[in-house]
Amino acid sequence: MTGDAQQVRFAIRISAEDYLYYYKGQARQVIVNADDGRRVQFPASCLQPFVARDGIKGLFVLRFDANNKLIGLEKIGEVP
Repeated sequence: MTGDAQQVRFAIRISAEDYLYYYKGQARQVIVNADDGRRVQFPASCLQPFVARDGIKGLFVLRFDANNKLIGLEKIGEVP
């Protein structure tokens, strides 16, 4: 991480059925509670590379700059 970049960790579980709302554009933003208690909102399209047959689930790190502009999203692990 460089400069003023920040990151938040969170776990997420979205069923394949629920992700259809995002895929169809009926819901455009995802809101998650980060491990540190912050509530974070980001575009649902960021999750598209992580969609599996059963939906999306895992531990993620969301990186953003000092202006809260998204830098990237990375899957760092699985959730039970």
